[in-house]
Amino acid sequence: MDVTLLFEYGWVLLVLVALEGILAADNALVMAVMVKHLPDEKRKKALFYGLAGAFILRFGALFLISFLVNVWQVQAIGAVYLLYISINHIIKKFVLKKHEHQKKVKKESGFWGTVLKVELADLAFAVDSILAAVALAVTLPATNLPVIGGLDGGQFLIILAGGIIGIIIMRFAATYFVKLLKKKPNLETAAFVIVGWVGVKLALYTLAHPEIDLVSKHFIESATWKLIFWIVLAGIAIGGWFLSKDVNVEDETDQQLMKRVENQ
Repeated sequence: MDVTLLFEYGWVLLVLVALEGILAADNALVMAVMVKHLPDEKRKKALFYGLAGAFILRFGALFLISFLVNVWQVQAIGAVYLLYISINHIIKKFVLKKHEHQKKVKKESGFWGTVLKVELADLAFAVDSILAAVALAVTLPATNLPVIGGLDGGQFLIILAGGIIGIIIMRFAATYFVKLLKKKPNLETAAFVIVGWVGVKLALYTLAHPEIDLVSKHFIESATWKLIFWIVLAGIAIGGWFLSKDVNVEDETDQQLMKRVENQ
């Protein structure tokens, strides 16, 4: 790889690390609430099984998507899904806000029921994470590495690295990111807006597919589009940081934390 290629791949990897960090923290927060009602020993086991499931599901999703990534219908579904989870999060948070009197008391699941819920959540997290990584990686320049599935070897390794980093963050660094999200809750919204913006990128990439050809492939691969994409992405991230009002983490009770997660 030449220096320019290394810089472009390295920059995408850094963005993936940051995005995976925010999404993994959100995932860890949700899982923590899911297992909160269990005794301490069973809680740890449920989280262990959940993380093991995350590892398997992410690798399974990655290898499946790598073989289907060049099918434009799959690209279109991925773009729509990324846009859906982004818009859905924003609507739930800012339009369909729940009130205290609307809160329902839910019957808590047993150990294996909780593990099943955690695994299903892991599946959704794995799909979200891998699709976002694929959307960022597929427009990277090709390398001289062997093709894996339908992906260039360099693109595959970037997505793989992002997935592994996401799991590591969930295991070791999630506590820091959870505290950061609790202190600056709007960072989570910024992360989902970024996911939506990545969905726009994947949608344009899909429309540039030879079988559709509604968008110029030359434009998608041009420096102009890449500059626009990264400037907007950086603007969302910076705006999310500076527009997020600091919350006193110590003043947030467990009940308030659970309500905030349920409202997501």
